[in-house]
Amino acid sequence: MAQLSSLTLHMKWSSSDNNKHGNILEGASVILANELKENHTLTRLGLANNRISHIGGKALAGALKVNKTLTQLDLQSNQISDIGSEALAEALKVNKALTQLNLYYNQIYPRGAKALAEALKVNKTLTQLALQSNQIYPRGAEALAESLKVNKTLTQLDLGSNQTSDIGSEALAEALKVNKALTQLDLGSNQTSDKGSEALAEALKVNKTLTQLNLGINQISDIGGKALAEALKVNKTLTQLNLYYNQISARGGKALAEALKVNKTLTQLNLGINQISARGGKALAEALKVNKTLTQLNLQNNEISARGGKALAEALKVNKTLTQLNLGNNQISDIGGEALAEALKVNKSLTQLNLQSNQISARGGKALEVKKALREDGRVLLKLFSLIDDGTAQQLIDYKVERENTH
Repeated sequence: MAQLSSLTLHMKWSSSDNNKHGNILEGASVILANELKENHTLTRLGLANNRISHIGGKALAGALKVNKTLTQLDLQSNQISDIGSEALAEALKVNKALTQLNLYYNQIYPRGAKALAEALKVNKTLTQLALQSNQIYPRGAEALAESLKVNKTLTQLDLGSNQTSDIGSEALAEALKVNKALTQLDLGSNQTSDKGSEALAEALKVNKTLTQLNLGINQISDIGGKALAEALKVNKTLTQLNLYYNQISARGGKALAEALKVNKTLTQLNLGINQISARGGKALAEALKVNKTLTQLNLQNNEISARGGKALAEALKVNKTLTQLNLGNNQISDIGGEALAEALKVNKSLTQLNLQSNQISARGGKALEVKKALREDGRVLLKLFSLIDDGTAQQLIDYKVERENTH
């Protein structure tokens, strides 16, 4: 072990002797923790999916108090619980080496989150903390928000799937107004609605460090969408915004489109599984005609229809920056497919276009032939996974031939 710099241990479980394996791994984690007290070379330790309880967590915490080399500790999918989290929090108050701690899915409640929050107020080395899929609730989020007001080193915080609600989002929004270190915040699947998203939008107007914000799988409607759009008009740092699987319709889509006309930093926008519709799609298309920074746009499952598809096709004829466009499951139909085929003949930036499940019909094996041809062309990876008609297929084959003639 003296020569190791990275170690990953993962036990494969069988249903017949869970308790036996659990006891073995618990003992092994304690032994390993004792070794860490003396080890001077190990920098990464992966113990995910091992059913380590608070006993192993406390042992590892004891090691962290004296260890001076470990920088990454992965305890994902164990059973650390609040007791283990409290022990780890105490270790973080004195540890000066650890930069990444993964506590994803570990039965941590507000009590454990509060302990970790107190540690973040004094810790000066941790840069990444993952607490996704625990149960920290609003109280835990509020405690972590308070710590962010004084912490100067944490850059990534993952709080996805913690039922933090609008209360937690509002607290974190207040923290973002003064925090100058955090660059990535994940609040996906947290029951955040318009109230919470409006608070976060206000924070984005003054925050100058956050680059990635995940609000996917929440309950944000047009009200929240409009608020975030207003923030994007003035924010100069956010590069990625995830609004996947919310309740944003055409009005919210149009507001975001207006923001894209003036925003100069956003590169990725995920609006998949909303209710953007053809009207919202047309508005976003107009934005793409002038926007010069967006590289990835996800509009899958939005009822864009042929009208929206045609509008986006016109945008692709002049847009020079978009590289990935996801239009999967949007009822684009042959009309929209043909329009997009024409756009591909002149567009020089798009590398990935997803038209999966769009009622684009076909006969024979034309779809497979087109997919193969476009992959070989090396410019556009076209995902159809549905049949296309002969007319559309021929236009896409013509596109491939014209591309070959230009080389």
